[in-house]
Amino acid sequence: MMKYRPLPVGIDDFEKLRTNGYYYVDKTLLIKDLLDKKGEVNLFMRPRRFGKTLNLSMLRYYFEDTGDEARNQKNASLFEGLAITRAGEGYAKEMGQRPVIMLTLKSAKQGSYELAYRSLKEAIAWEFQRHREAVKGRLGQPADIERYGAICSGKGEDGDYFSSLAFLSKCMYEAYGKKCVILIDEYDVPLESAYFGGFYDEMVSFIRSLFESALKTNPCLEFAVVTGCLRVSRESIFTGLNNLETISILRGDYGEYFGFVQQEVDAMLQEYGMGDKEETVRRWYDGYQFGNTEVYNPWSIVNFVKEHLTDRDALPAPYWANTSSNSIVKALVEQIDDGDGQMQGQLEHLMNGGTLEKPIHEDITYDSIYDSEDNLWNFLFFTGYMRKVSMRQEGEERLVTMAVPNMEVSYIYKHTISAWFDKKRRGFELSPLYAAIECGDTGKMEEEISSFLEGTISYFDYGESYYHGFLAGVLGRSSKYRVLSNREAGLGRADIILKTQRIRKGRAIVLEIKAVKRFQEMEEGCAAALRQIEEKRYCEELRQEGYEDVLAYGVCFFRKECIVQKKREEP
Repeated sequence: MMKYRPLPVGIDDFEKLRTNGYYYVDKTLLIKDLLDKKGEVNLFMRPRRFGKTLNLSMLRYYFEDTGDEARNQKNASLFEGLAITRAGEGYAKEMGQRPVIMLTLKSAKQGSYELAYRSLKEAIAWEFQRHREAVKGRLGQPADIERYGAICSGKGEDGDYFSSLAFLSKCMYEAYGKKCVILIDEYDVPLESAYFGGFYDEMVSFIRSLFESALKTNPCLEFAVVTGCLRVSRESIFTGLNNLETISILRGDYGEYFGFVQQEVDAMLQEYGMGDKEETVRRWYDGYQFGNTEVYNPWSIVNFVKEHLTDRDALPAPYWANTSSNSIVKALVEQIDDGDGQMQGQLEHLMNGGTLEKPIHEDITYDSIYDSEDNLWNFLFFTGYMRKVSMRQEGEERLVTMAVPNMEVSYIYKHTISAWFDKKRRGFELSPLYAAIECGDTGKMEEEISSFLEGTISYFDYGESYYHGFLAGVLGRSSKYRVLSNREAGLGRADIILKTQRIRKGRAIVLEIKAVKRFQEMEEGCAAALRQIEEKRYCEELRQEGYEDVLAYGVCFFRKECIVQKKREEP
């Protein structure tokens, strides 16, 4: 059996990945671009699970002077054979030359400010502890020594943490005599949790203070790299940060460093003997556009390949769907009830493969998500739930034509929509529909069914299977009838059969469903449904069971229109 390199699912520490021989898609030329472009504070906006944490870890091991020569040499060995080692002597000289502060904020995904703040304090304390030996005996002021110890132990005052990154960079400069590199990962995770948890203003205040002190006119800073999904506007976080370089998914540079490009996906599939899966992974996990670069979702690709090593015939799965609460998609769907139907129509259009053109802006805040429909589409775009098809300028405004990226994201929308529809369906008042069915009032049946359809989202190209599931789901809440779907009856399978619990003096109802492509074909569709009921002898089978009262309906759909014709079966 061929031995493959292990796949790094969930491995975001560069040293662990390289030391243990995991498969690595080489992104080290990010180092070259950062050094060439000399941005002082670089903010990378990319969707979740697109390699941000691993890239920051890679930067840390490349630039960090640990204060221990043997350790520095070990870090250098991690880059053997990678692209950055072939980039030139000037870049090699930068290896192991700077103290590095690396802080991840992803642990602050908590439901209250107290828990989130405690998590952030622990993350800060851990970074202070990591550098304790380096600064030991090198701090000149007793107050600094006392404050450093208090933060390490988690017993510092609140004010100590609000400016802790700036303080740590000062301590590192005293210890090394060199300006430091600051790496901050997932800076907006605590802001997202704070918004949905109701403590946004408190968290903004803390993050703003932490960033301002460390990134704005800090004499001990060489450069910084910050990652997140969104650029939260200057007014709330990056106030006065004139040295900020925002690298969003609209920027033309750095596009290839977060996510896998086609060549990288092809190489991985070939190495693991899955060249025949190229079209499958393209449809499911490709489609993101970062600048001018088309990329795949790296999390999903790695998971796909790993699963298929065990089962070559496994079906593609929505791996990315399980990595987030998808709160933003949920917010979009829940907005549908509150509007005039426009958002519902737009979402239906997208789910059927269409595009939308929307104004786009990078300065957004979580607390503005409901301020306008455009803000909500901006959130979806920058967090990876939409992709850029094209972009144009109109006056001062940039307009992006966007679409659903791939089948994996389409699944997330459909799953969220299905949950929303199930909840909505439970609120339907069904007694008028059942009364109309029982008394043969086809006009009222049409009115009720069409009304339900208007309040739902259709995304299966209006095929019979969609309408079948829709109507079976609506009717399934009855306490009077058992609802049977696609059960054998007579010489075939009737679409939907309703049966009372009692047979003697009870009732059975057959509904055969058709969907047509033109409005003018609806009458014929109903007639075809009734012919099928007769030819397949559905009603005769029910009478043989003992039901004396049998009703039969042909139901035909065109988009959100419905017509019903009945055929009463005499006992």
